[in-house]
Amino acid sequence: MHTANLSLKPLAITMGDAAGIGPEIIAKSYRDQPALLRECFVVGDVATMRRATQVVAPAGGPIFPIAVITSPDQVADVPPHCIPILQMGTPMEPVPWGGVSSAAGALAGRCAQWAADAALLGDVCAIVTAPLHKEALAAAGKPFDQYPGHTELLQHRAALFLGKPESDVPVRMMLANGELRTVLVSIHMSLRDAIAAVTYGNVLDTLKITHAALMPILGRKPRIAVAGLNPHAGEGGLFGREELEVIQPAIVAARALGIDASGPWAPDTVFMRARKRPGVADEFDVVVAMYHDQGLIPVKYLGMEQGVNVTLGLPLVRTSPDHGTAFDIAGTGRADPSSLLEAVRMAKMLATKAGN
Repeated sequence: MHTANLSLKPLAITMGDAAGIGPEIIAKSYRDQPALLRECFVVGDVATMRRATQVVAPAGGPIFPIAVITSPDQVADVPPHCIPILQMGTPMEPVPWGGVSSAAGALAGRCAQWAADAALLGDVCAIVTAPLHKEALAAAGKPFDQYPGHTELLQHRAALFLGKPESDVPVRMMLANGELRTVLVSIHMSLRDAIAAVTYGNVLDTLKITHAALMPILGRKPRIAVAGLNPHAGEGGLFGREELEVIQPAIVAARALGIDASGPWAPDTVFMRARKRPGVADEFDVVVAMYHDQGLIPVKYLGMEQGVNVTLGLPLVRTSPDHGTAFDIAGTGRADPSSLLEAVRMAKMLATKAGN
């Protein structure tokens, strides 16, 4: 029997929505980077993953075999060039590629719940979540319809585990690639609600979480740039007073705690000042953005292929690709696994630093 020498506990990769590209980018990752995936296993559905391996198999080439496991500690015994899969519940009837399915949404939700609980219990070193579809998650009904996405679901599981209300387990989304990092004050909500969420407490919490998360990664205090909410960061109150009355006081409070935060800076230029480029000195390590699209558009424009989503503030390591389910190309074999591979690399690095 083959036994791998695992330097970390196994890493769980949730399959995501069965109708999207999650299964095939996982299969491609095992096909293209087997050494990187050696300490990983998939939480999902065996039949769905078998279908994905057929989609990505080279013409006339071999299809990666699947090894069914029942617990993370069996990963060490799986032979090389196999995809270890932990079947989540009853095997699912195949769903059509590229369509919203309540069954696929429910399965994706159950996989995320199981992986979160396993990480909280210390059975896995980290979790990487392949994309789920928010409409399918809502269509799955209770309990999944209460979660706008992965981040909120994981926050809920962590709060249950810690015996705390969710308000006492604040989490934030960080999107990162080789050129830029950005952390969001609010995540999945309407723009109107996101503006209302720009409060002193939310901005200060975001600065604290960002500082604590990046310290071990950088080995020093992160230089945090804070974007304004309004054009030109309010232009001294001419275009809005949130910068003067909310954001600046939160920055002052953060600096009193030893956090290297500055701003609020004009949101149309601050991301360029933080961008890492050869031969050009960057001014900041990360930008705190006030709402979802303000922060994500610059990162995704610079390259979704290398982008990674990291959830900050959880008592576990979670990363995910910087893209969605891509229903329009699901099942075609055209999906690029690069972002998933970067998410695995990032998760392993964070788990190592956390001592998992």
